[in-house]
Formats: sequence, structure tokens, C-alpha cells
Amino acid sequence: MVWPVARLQASRVGLIKIEGAIGPATASYVSRAIEQAAGEKTECLIIQLDTPGGLLDSTKVMVQAFYTSPVPTVVYVAPAGANAGSAGCFITLAADVAAMAPNTSIGAAHPVAIGGGPTGEQRPDEVMKQKLENYAASFIESIAARRKRNVEWARSAVRDSAAITAEKALELNVIEIIASDLPDLLRQLDGREVNGKTLQTASAQVQELPMTAREKVFQMLWRPEVMFILMLIAMYGIIGELSNPGAILPGVVGIIALILALYMAAVLPINIAGMALIALAVGLFVGDVFAPTHGVLTVGGIFSFFLGAWMLFNRAEPAFRLSLALVVPATLVTAAFFAFVVGAGLRAQFLPVKVGRETMLGKTATTLTAIDRRSGKVFVEGEYWNAVSEVPVGQDQPVEVVSIQGLTLSVKPKSERPDHGTIT
Repeated sequence: MVWPVARLQASRVGLIKIEGAIGPATASYVSRAIEQAAGEKTECLIIQLDTPGGLLDSTKVMVQAFYTSPVPTVVYVAPAGANAGSAGCFITLAADVAAMAPNTSIGAAHPVAIGGGPTGEQRPDEVMKQKLENYAASFIESIAARRKRNVEWARSAVRDSAAITAEKALELNVIEIIASDLPDLLRQLDGREVNGKTLQTASAQVQELPMTAREKVFQMLWRPEVMFILMLIAMYGIIGELSNPGAILPGVVGIIALILALYMAAVLPINIAGMALIALAVGLFVGDVFAPTHGVLTVGGIFSFFLGAWMLFNRAEPAFRLSLALVVPATLVTAAFFAFVVGAGLRAQFLPVKVGRETMLGKTATTLTAIDRRSGKVFVEGEYWNAVSEVPVGQDQPVEVVSIQGLTLSVKPKSERPDHGTIT
């Protein structure tokens, strides 16, 4: 008997792994993986998930990709100890099949406002938080209802930041499967009907679909730590260029870093109060270069920079927190940068000129000829110069250089200082 070629081929399952914060790169990765898995006619696409949360906009893109996916999607919260927090909860509930490994958790999906405002603006913030919470609650309710999962618990995950273990999630109909590992998951998926398709995964080959180079770079850059470092590079480069004109390279690098940081600020939850404190710190550091405060402004700048960096990203969202291991060294390096590099550069710009024609200003010269408003000559610094004077001056008279215009000096009669005499 001749079997069709399709029967002779082993079934395949697509696999992608998502770790860390959910962002634009993650959404792009998932959308591409779904298209690739559908094109290769895999039984399903498994998304192994471990995330503390992420952006609601990127989460929405992923949920919509799940809804329109021609291939069944399976979110598997793993390995042991993994968490589907915040945005991860929405993503797990949106999959065709939701699975978790033992000793994992899901929940705490209360939304965090992007770009949190200053702490003094409480009323607008509260209104925005309420609007965002209402939207997130209705969004997750619609997801749970579409996938026939526990709508009441989904609502509480947003309203009350409820979080549960894998075992409790199975009991409450939040997920369908608890699998100890990937082979166990494939065995439990086998024979399950999803969207009119009976999965054949017991002996399926797992084909991992890795991120492209572009997605890896974007995912690496899309992190609060990277944006913070880009901000420091921009600050060091631009201020270093201004305090030491002509270096060029620091300015170019600083501008590029600033553009990248501004781009990332459009999607990361920036706290305006943190930005203001960092700007204040810069002002205090620069001010201490000129003000005789004996370091008081520098100390204030250090505290201001530390608090600003600590508050720069929204502290309520675990995915967007800068660690003290980064904030403390950055504060010390920034203080040293302003104290030694910027301070030295700014002080050097205000030193008196020691070379060039400007050094002749204020010098005393001897007239070689009579000088008036139109012509004359003087001998100064070993050179003969054309000279003019508003006040006529005779030959062999001392004059003072007041300005330089091209190759002509403007001079004035040298005033004699009064002799106060001496006491004998």
C-alpha cells in the first residue's frame, strides 16, 4: 500500500521563548513566529513565557496576533519559578491553550500608567489611572470570555492585583494544563481539539524559531538600563563638548545617544519627577564650578541625581526598575565627571589669553611717528604695527593698545599713574 507523503512526515511544533519585559521587539517576534509556523504547517506554536510584565500596547498587538493566528497558539509559563505577571497574564489568557509548569505563578495584572507625571499632580494622575484600570479590566474580561476562562478571576487580576499558583490556576479554570516539561506538555496536547483541528503532538518534532539579529538587538536595547546608560552618554558627550569645544567626537556620540534615548522614552514609563531631579543635579554640578560653596552644591547634586535615577522609571512595575548596582556607580561617575572633566574645561575657558594677538591688548608701546585718527606707527612685542588714535599722540610717546582691527592697532596715550611717594 502507498501512503501519502504527508502521512510519512512527522508532525512538527513551533517553539519560541520569551523572557523579560514585553515590548515592541517581543510583539514583532511573536507576530513573525506565528506567520512562520503557519507557513510551515506546524501543529501549533508554543510560546514559553517568563515575564514580569511590559507595555500594554505591545500586549494588545500580541493578543490580536493570537486571535487572527491560523495556527493554534499555546502559552506555556515555564520553567519552574517562572511568572506570567502583568502583561504576561493577558498573553496567557489570550492563547488557544494556556499551560503552566509546577511552581509557577500568574496574575498581578494591575496596569501602570506610561510616563507617570510629577507627584504634585495627584488629581490628573488619579483620573488617568482610573481610566487605564477600567480599560485593562474590560480588555482582560473580553479575553477570558473569548477563551472561555474564568472572567471573574481575570477581572480581579487587574482590579485587585490577584496572583495565583499554577495549581490554583488549573482549579479556577484560568489554564487548562499543568505540564512538568515540554515533552509532558506535548503528550497532554495530543488529541486536543483546537479551533476545529485535532492536535497530533505526542511524537512531534519541536522546531525552535529563534529571534532574528534585528529583534535580538532591539530586545537588548529596549531596556530601562540601556536607556539610562544612553542618557548618561548623551549627557557626558554633549556637556563634555560644550566645556571642551573642538573635540567633536564627544558631541557626535552624545547627540546619537540622545536621539536613541528620546526614541526609547516614547515607549518606556518615564517619570517626569525623576527627569527633573536629574536636570537639577546637572545644574548644581555646573553651578559648583563657579560658586564658592566648598562643595555644598556638588553634595546636593549627588543626592538629586541619585533620587532622580532611582525614580526615573515607574517603580510600581517590576519590569522597569533600575537596580542600586547601577544607580550608585552612575551617581559617583557622574559626580566625578562634572568635578574633574567639566570643571576643568569650564575653568580653562575663563583663563586669560596667553598666546595670539589678543595678548597685546593693554600692552604699552612706543610711537615711531606721530599718531592721529588716520595713521601712525608703533613698535610693540618686537614688531612694527600701523596705529591710529582718537587723541593725537606725538613721536616717541608711550601709548596703550586698546583694540586690534586687522593689521592696525587702536591706541591711546598712556596715562601716568600718580606717584604717592615713599615714606622715609
